[in-house]
Amino acid sequence: MDSKNEKDILRVLTVFNPVNLKEAASMEKEHEEDYLNISMVLHELEKDLSSHSIEIKKEKAPSGREAILKILALAADDHKFLARLAGDPAGVLGEYNLTAEEKAALMSADLRRIESWVGKLDKRLGTWIWCRLQQEKW
Repeated sequence: MDSKNEKDILRVLTVFNPVNLKEAASMEKEHEEDYLNISMVLHELEKDLSSHSIEIKKEKAPSGREAILKILALAADDHKFLARLAGDPAGVLGEYNLTAEEKAALMSADLRRIESWVGKLDKRLGTWIWCRLQQEKW
């Protein structure tokens, strides 16, 4: 890399991470012609984006069997999700497209009912069920 490129990179880094505001203002005045006019760049980007149509596809939220399997997989693979689910099952399950019956079965860890909808659970997908059952006071 030649020294001109190194200086350009250093200038860009300095602009985005100035030591203090006075230094940034001073540097901007000294090297005014070397800096990009950010507002002009943003304007060009907005103009370019508006001239091209972008198709945004919305995913349909899973429901029923797919939603239950997704929740069980997340509980097995993501300890933060499992902790949220254990702490506030109604709140977390409210984020999903589930019937009241499906929510109740997941909240109460009704293994028979859940397996009647999704099939036999393996050890991994059964993580939430066993976690929830351990919370119960016998």
